[in-house]
Amino acid sequence: MTSQSFNLETSINDEPILIAQALNDAIVAEVNEQITLGTFDDSDIEVLQKLVNGLADKRGLVRLRFAETLAEIGEPATPLLIEALANDPNEVMRRAAAKTLTLIADPMAIPTLLHSFLNDRDTVVKNSAAGALARIGQAAAPALLDILASPEQPEDTKGLAAWALAFMGSEAAEYLYQALDSSSLDVRCAVIGAIGRVAQEQSDDKSCNILINALTDPEPIIRNEAASVLGQVNHLPSVPHLILAVQDTDLDVRKAAINSLGKIGDRMAIAPLQAVLNDQHEVVRVLARLAIAQIERQSEDDDY
Repeated sequence: MTSQSFNLETSINDEPILIAQALNDAIVAEVNEQITLGTFDDSDIEVLQKLVNGLADKRGLVRLRFAETLAEIGEPATPLLIEALANDPNEVMRRAAAKTLTLIADPMAIPTLLHSFLNDRDTVVKNSAAGALARIGQAAAPALLDILASPEQPEDTKGLAAWALAFMGSEAAEYLYQALDSSSLDVRCAVIGAIGRVAQEQSDDKSCNILINALTDPEPIIRNEAASVLGQVNHLPSVPHLILAVQDTDLDVRKAAINSLGKIGDRMAIAPLQAVLNDQHEVVRVLARLAIAQIERQSEDDDY
């Protein structure tokens, strides 16, 4: 086969793709112009379907443009995006549909997003569905807590559910507070992490006191999570409690408390940290030295 005939055959094979791309470019340009002019009819199912179909375009930037256009249209596009996420065999389409539903954040999509999060065979779709649930916020919180409480769900799925709850932060605060007494250790641990986000956003006494109280929880994993989160919150009243946690019976809790004291930077912690510079665990000695240096450096910066 000559190079000329090969190029001709390639051109013929590419022609349907090029035509489809040209049509996609035209429809998204036309709809955006109508949106700008305020003349777009969001009840036109045929046009909405063409926009959703555009999410399968092979060009990433074009898919993004379709997603942004659908996001601007908003909830009228939700049913068609739900259908695409639930049933389209093309994983590119399912990924794009989940990401577009993230932008729209319509609670109507929660059941389908949950199903995709738990069952889709594509990891990107699962992750994108989790992101959409996080973006929707408190309406998705009860279902995510159920996932965390289920002994049937794998750890990676629970990890994503915990991340989604933490992302919601103060928006889901009431659900988080109610779940503090859950019989599920996974739920309680995720809730403490998420309440840390609430404390960062609100700096309120309720969330910070919950974290401090969790430093004496019977479960080491809860104490560890609380000690870690308090360093991110940078809550000065927690320093005496973290100092006590440096002597915790669990090594991971001690490490987390030392790290958090270094982050908070209160000089009150220097003497207690110096007291563990001869600890039997090398990791404790190393972390204590680093925390002391971190506190002293912060003090110098403050003096300057």
